[in-house]
Amino acid sequence: MNTTKVKCPAKINLTLEVLNKRDDGFHNIKSIMQTISLYDYLTIKVESADKNLIELSGTSSDIPYNENNLVYKAIDLYLKEAKINNLKINVFIEKNIPISAGLAGGSTDGAGVIWGLNYLLEIFDNSKLNELCAQLGSDLNVCLNGGTILATSRGEVIKKLPDVDSILTLIKPKKLGISAKEAYTKYSQREIKLQNGMTEKMLIAILDNDDIRQYLYNDLEFAVFDDYKELQVIKSAYPKSIMSGSGSTYFILDNIEDFELNNDYEIINNLKFISTGVDLAD
Repeated sequence: MNTTKVKCPAKINLTLEVLNKRDDGFHNIKSIMQTISLYDYLTIKVESADKNLIELSGTSSDIPYNENNLVYKAIDLYLKEAKINNLKINVFIEKNIPISAGLAGGSTDGAGVIWGLNYLLEIFDNSKLNELCAQLGSDLNVCLNGGTILATSRGEVIKKLPDVDSILTLIKPKKLGISAKEAYTKYSQREIKLQNGMTEKMLIAILDNDDIRQYLYNDLEFAVFDDYKELQVIKSAYPKSIMSGSGSTYFILDNIEDFELNNDYEIINNLKFISTGVDLAD
């Protein structure tokens, strides 16, 4: 039996600009994403079997452990592409990244299991791993590669940028999750759509090693902000905070010690930007 443990980092969107809706129902975006030091952990076990079997379990009661989980779909895709039909794959998911939070918790686990299986089986090169990730979702390639990344198309086309260093704090309403479908639908329904070119401005700042804080921006924040009191409370307490992805998590590039919010909000501080994607656990 072969076993490995993989750490799967969360990501935040330093910028997120929605360009237009595609024929396949997704949206073309332009976003600078950043992996951070908050991890899910996958313990992956591979053993011989008469046919392919996939077994998932984990610490969270809020995610499915069946074919609806992206980890399951990723394993199934990997085995089909590798033309393998005689393995039992068992994955235990230690969930630390909040769910439906705009932090790519599901996507990073999907990327992590693809990477981890390949670490054990040594079948594909990195280019093929990126191809598999692109088939499964929009954020998997960012989580696979990690660091500071420009993501375009629906998020799966990536370009590595010079690493940016920062500390950060995450702020999330405990009882609020926002799906990507909801956020993008509400954005599409808005009559006024800002076009302020913040991604290009941040790209210049990164290349010039300047401060990026003034260019933090998210189109989807404005799409959902008026509908949720919880988001308004965060923004009122921390005006410099920005929503990540489709929400409901906000981040601020600072370490917050004196919290101004009550117990309805989860605060995760002492985090930092990292230059890596999914990797072996320490």
